[in-house]
Amino acid sequence: MRRSSTFARQVLLVRVGRRDGDLHPTDLAPTEHRYADRQRRRYGLDRLSRPTLGVDPTLGLDRANVEAVMPVSPAMPPMTQTDEAHTIPLLPGERTIARRMKFGLVNACTLASLMLGMLAIFLAMQGEVRMAALCLIACVGFDGLDGALARRLGVASPFGAQMDSLADMCSFGLAAPVVVYASLAGSVSTAAAAVACALVAACAAIRLARFNVSPKDGRFFCGVPTTMAAAVLAVTVAIGLPVPGAVLVAGVALLAFAMVSSFPYAKLARLVKLPPWLWLAPVIGALVDIRLTFALIVVGYLVSGPVLWLRQRRTA
Repeated sequence: MRRSSTFARQVLLVRVGRRDGDLHPTDLAPTEHRYADRQRRRYGLDRLSRPTLGVDPTLGLDRANVEAVMPVSPAMPPMTQTDEAHTIPLLPGERTIARRMKFGLVNACTLASLMLGMLAIFLAMQGEVRMAALCLIACVGFDGLDGALARRLGVASPFGAQMDSLADMCSFGLAAPVVVYASLAGSVSTAAAAVACALVAACAAIRLARFNVSPKDGRFFCGVPTTMAAAVLAVTVAIGLPVPGAVLVAGVALLAFAMVSSFPYAKLARLVKLPPWLWLAPVIGALVDIRLTFALIVVGYLVSGPVLWLRQRRTA
């Protein structure tokens, strides 16, 4: 108890000068040094050796321990040293004017996708759901363009990846559900449409966060990509798929769960490498009935995930 009380007095003790403004040389001595001498005289500890400057053997404390807990005035916040060596540059590598312009162009595409997503929300609030869906389709184009330009121009960076993820959440995780909700108004109950669209937003956030921290596979996606899910929803609204409202709500919820599933889905690069004759069927179908062809392509892509998953389990 004595030692803790002494320590508290050392911390809170304030040196006060003489009334005439002159300071005695002993007033300039450290507070803990003068107070420790007083404690020795009080408790009969003069047999111990005098402490050195800043160290008190009777208390086992030094100047650093006392200053560590001394109160700091709110008007004078403690100064913290910043380590500039740990600052991560937005653009790694050579910082020339040409590379900075390329870096700005790539991020301008990302911001264009973000702004188009905001525009889609504004249009959906005004009832222009078709125009809002077209803005979402343009978002998909800019989202693919910024990544391709970053790799082509050699300015890919962690900052760009985070910017792309945040823009995707705004355009595909928020704007797409709002547009779908506006398109379902009047055809289904408000509660059902709200739940389905909220599932899309929640699953998109989970999907993007998992994609940022998961190892990348060059062949397959783990779950339906957020961009592809938003493209499906946007095209569905744009072409006015003639299906009942309850079926649309069920399809929206199914697409939301497909984003957070563990089923492998082929990337677009692998789909492009398919034999050319396989593309004749969808092209001819689009000329006959684009709505039916689109619905069959979406259903086929969603079913391909579980099929590939079962095939991998059998071969494992």
